[in-house]
Amino acid sequence: MFKSNKFNLIKLSSVQMIVIFYFSAVLLSTILISLPIARKPDVEWTFIDALFTAVSAVSVTGLTVVSTADTFSVLGVFILAFILQFGGIGIMTLGTFIWVLFKRKIGVRERQLIMTDQNRDTFSGLVKLMLQILKLFLIIEAIGTVLLGVYFLNYFPTWQEAFLQGFFGSISAATNAGFDITGESLVPFAKDYYVQTINIVLLIFGAIGFPVLLEVKEMFSHKKENGRFRFSLFTKITTITFFILMIIGTLLIYYFDKDHFFAGKPWHETFFYALFQSVTTRNGGLATMDVSEFTVSTQMVQSALMFIGASPSSVGGGIRTTTFAIAILAIFSFARGKQSVKVFKRELDVDDITKSFVVISVAVMLWGSAIILLASIEPFPLIDIIYEVSSAFGTTGLSMGITPELSTPGKVIIIFLMFIGRIGIFSFLFIIRGKTYVDPYHYPKEKVIIG
Repeated sequence: MFKSNKFNLIKLSSVQMIVIFYFSAVLLSTILISLPIARKPDVEWTFIDALFTAVSAVSVTGLTVVSTADTFSVLGVFILAFILQFGGIGIMTLGTFIWVLFKRKIGVRERQLIMTDQNRDTFSGLVKLMLQILKLFLIIEAIGTVLLGVYFLNYFPTWQEAFLQGFFGSISAATNAGFDITGESLVPFAKDYYVQTINIVLLIFGAIGFPVLLEVKEMFSHKKENGRFRFSLFTKITTITFFILMIIGTLLIYYFDKDHFFAGKPWHETFFYALFQSVTTRNGGLATMDVSEFTVSTQMVQSALMFIGASPSSVGGGIRTTTFAIAILAIFSFARGKQSVKVFKRELDVDDITKSFVVISVAVMLWGSAIILLASIEPFPLIDIIYEVSSAFGTTGLSMGITPELSTPGKVIIIFLMFIGRIGIFSFLFIIRGKTYVDPYHYPKEKVIIG
């Protein structure tokens, strides 16, 4: 029996194995945060609450059905921080570190899993890549902990509480988890531009993608050696798209609320409100105000930004920035009568263009289906449901406040979206897909009318 199970496990594809690993991580996380020592005394706790919180933590979403500050003990906060850590950087990054730590041989099968988890297309340098990601992320979080912890001495009565807030806040921002132990997200720091700036930087580091961070790191070391460095096409597209969306989001949020939420506020306060809400929709989930106070137009803009999400191979979800960028480039090229998509003196692979439209199509179907289902079983306004669904799919965590009030079926739908958002659309499709094979024959081609 054991041999049979082992053989069946080996026959699973890398994507199916990764999904099983994340599902196992959810189950383990559910058990850990359900331990009595992880919660404060007399806290009401149900299985669906535990499962929802575990999926939200592993997917680094931040949507919650309970108050994190009022529910978890100090030990529970550290357990939650650990879950956010491996949920953010990827389960295979942590797995690689453990394999190296115990001097286990990392074979072809393990490298296939790493390649799948990190969206890579080559075996070359995978172990080194994983260790670099872990090291870089731990350094970023450590710096964030110190910068926030020292500053929080001005806010909290003891250094222990200040550094606990700084530690958890740094991990939550860097992993774009959106969880908080202040009880009010970053609303208490709505006019503290230092805290907001540190969080904005950490959110960007987490959402822009590990390959981009590593290439920037290589650029500085390469400069010392040769004086010239060439960024990959992936990094160019990702970075430009990321910051264009951030700027457009800031401008649209300001424009739609300049006579509403921003009315009467000084320019610097308005700027930070608009900028922070735009950055956090990339995947952050932290907020400096109650987003339900925005106009419906702003909420729709934020929903669109959350649907697009963060960059590939980052801590974020959504369709991803490169998917969106490639689709837009393809549309413009087609509209101009071109048969190929060229950018930065490079031509995009047709397979990548096809994948982009597949991802967007499946994402829209999942997103739309979830909205219709929730609208049929929940008594909330449509905009609230659209916002919550977009937040769950983009693993963002911003909320109109309806998540704790959802029915059990409603929570299950959100759980499903958060999990899909974390593993990605392709992983979701590949769960049921067999191995890729070459067609042994072809039929005559025939054109059909489109549009």
